[in-house]
Amino acid sequence: MTSAALHPANTRTRILDVGERLFVKHGYDGTSLRMITGEAQVNLAAVNYHFGGKEALMEAVLKRRLDWLNEQRMRVLDELEAAGDGLPPRPHKIVEAFFGTLIGMGCNKDLGGQIFLKLIGRSFTSPNGFIRALLAEEYREVVERYKQAFINALPDVPRQEVAWRFQFMLGATAYALAGSDFLQVSVQFDSDELPEEQTRRLWSRLYSFLVGGMRAPIPDEDLLPPQAFALASTASADDDSPPPGGGFPP
Repeated sequence: MTSAALHPANTRTRILDVGERLFVKHGYDGTSLRMITGEAQVNLAAVNYHFGGKEALMEAVLKRRLDWLNEQRMRVLDELEAAGDGLPPRPHKIVEAFFGTLIGMGCNKDLGGQIFLKLIGRSFTSPNGFIRALLAEEYREVVERYKQAFINALPDVPRQEVAWRFQFMLGATAYALAGSDFLQVSVQFDSDELPEEQTRRLWSRLYSFLVGGMRAPIPDEDLLPPQAFALASTASADDDSPPPGGGFPP
């Protein structure tokens, strides 16, 4: 190993890069420090010296990318609001600023590229309480700022409804990123396409879906799913009347 590779800064970066890849491949719980030290060709003392343990390493892996992402999201929103001359940005511009900035990182290997997108998707869908709490804290300020921007841009939509829709948008994006292997099969991406090209194709469709969701009509809160009618029918089996709302019988 060269003297440059032994430099502490290079060692730290190598551990971060290897940890990022393995957390994507195996998940946080499925990745051991032994796996990371083996692939990074360092000893456990190096991980403890630079990070202090597995949780701290995971936090550093995420913050390495999220700090830049959150700064960019705030900067873009500041610019959009400043350009509005007192008027709020259009909803589709806010969608583009928040979600497009993230997807754009997947097209830039220097900012983490595909590995980072998959890590974010997997982290958001992780059952691990530590990771969920970490992401919630990292995103808190940015999410609140963007939620208020959506509220300002959609004065006819109740605040609670905006919060619901933003949550659905986050979930759809996380699944699209975490489920990229499934997407490649289901939509039959060209096998010759580079991952960055596939990400651009994904963004055009995700963007349209997210904007449509934010602009959707206010829902009817009395609407029940069909299965609810079937369950109601089971509970009143002695009643000869048909199930309400044309629901399916059990």
